Amino acid sequence: MDNLYGINRDKLKTNLSVSELINEAVKRDEGTLIENGCLLINTGRYTGRSPEDRFVVKDEVTSETVKWNDRNKAMDESVYQKLKQKVMDYISDREMYWVKARVGADRQNGLRLNVFAEKASHALFANQIFIKDRERESEEADFTLIAVPALKAEGEKDGVRSEAFVILNLKERLILIAGTYYAGEIKKSVFSVMNYLLPEKGILPMHCSANMDETGDTVLFFGLSGTGKTTLSADSSRKLIGDDEHGWTDEGVFNFEGGCYAKTINLDPEKEKEIYDSLRFGAILENVICDKDGKPDYTDDSRTENTRGAYPIDYIPNSEPSGLGGLPNTIVFLTADAFGVLPPISKLSKEGAMYHFMSGYTSKLAGTERGITEPETTFSALFGEPFMIRPIEEYAQLLGKKLADGDTEVYLINTGWIGGKYGVGERMPLPLTRRMVKAAISGELRQAEYRHDDIFNLDVPVQIQDIPEGILDPRTQWADPADYDKTARELADKFLENFKRFKDVDPKIANAGPLSK
Repeated sequence: MDNLYGINRDKLKTNLSVSELINEAVKRDEGTLIENGCLLINTGRYTGRSPEDRFVVKDEVTSETVKWNDRNKAMDESVYQKLKQKVMDYISDREMYWVKARVGADRQNGLRLNVFAEKASHALFANQIFIKDRERESEEADFTLIAVPALKAEGEKDGVRSEAFVILNLKERLILIAGTYYAGEIKKSVFSVMNYLLPEKGILPMHCSANMDETGDTVLFFGLSGTGKTTLSADSSRKLIGDDEHGWTDEGVFNFEGGCYAKTINLDPEKEKEIYDSLRFGAILENVICDKDGKPDYTDDSRTENTRGAYPIDYIPNSEPSGLGGLPNTIVFLTADAFGVLPPISKLSKEGAMYHFMSGYTSKLAGTERGITEPETTFSALFGEPFMIRPIEEYAQLLGKKLADGDTEVYLINTGWIGGKYGVGERMPLPLTRRMVKAAISGELRQAEYRHDDIFNLDVPVQIQDIPEGILDPRTQWADPADYDKTARELADKFLENFKRFKDVDPKIANAGPLSK
């Protein structure tokens, strides 16, 4: 097979430096350099992922191993071959950028990745978000990704839904992305590939951030986009292993990536200093609005709430260069509850952890997907269901085995609303969330006194030092306690209804969630 997929070698620019890629992007009017040194990109109509335009090729390799559903849409091989040819015809005499990268800090369980991009800005993104592999002499890779955002599909005529498509062919080990300039599609399609391959090795792939202390004690932060993974894991007192995607082996955890992709809306230079300071030359900003002097206004959401910054992980001063950590001693499940009724922090039993892992409740935040303009209640299993290709139960069983084999404390932390639902209450202040995380990580909560929440079947700390009285009991923060009870019951019923989709679950797990009336 042609490793270059028909690209004209004379027009192929290979492994350009960061400065060279930035110069190329500016020269080609793909973006502008702004006051803080970042390359600013406008991604056009696609300011978030487009999950309805994502497909997995159905063949003899995937037919029995992929969970086919609305998030893993099957594409017939004949449709794929026509679209692949369309892409190859498009790139055959076009200037392209080649980035050699790796995915997975654990070399035994990672992938060699070739990225071919028609845009210098996408090549820069791939260079900064994945692990660099510039010294690789071989043209061969374990997986290849081709990104051609200017190529538009013809919808039904091409066998797809719109002008954009993201196609994963797990047999040919090829990813095709067209019609969308949103760089997150590059990152998440590779994540999906890892999520498919690693369970076969007994490795749990995770949509989580990870950090560790000087002794190697590791903490995992699970959560959907916007729930605080990146922010909470970028702790100046701990080493950052990675901010979004990891694998859990029998020896420890490893980062899939070499960079970070942080939401920047309302970015605070004091509360989120590590991220703020990382947005400098070599970093990419997507869809951020600047003033007349080229200074970014992180409060401006007029283009999208899903403004993003991508930067190498070593821009974080306390990052762990190896991308490797020990076995986790604490896991934090993050949820942004727009109902404003979940306790700010709860301790989970093993069964409770399995229940909430399989439920993956949060409120999908504005901007992370096209069409989402305000928080929307969702249950995303594993806190990353859109990227999980195999049946949910396979990943859940892997987590259960990991928890049974170790001594890991698991907590559910609500970074969402207090004092009322979205539109009435307010978002939980970040300093309070940080304090709760610290209490969980330090072991402080192992000896705490707990009360039982009868609606959600959760154990909630009665008191945490420096947390104002009443915050830990959300009912006391509502103007009308009866309204709280009604709203909490509504959310509990949503949990129960969602969990019905899991048919053959251990009753101990099913009974660890909210209780029926």
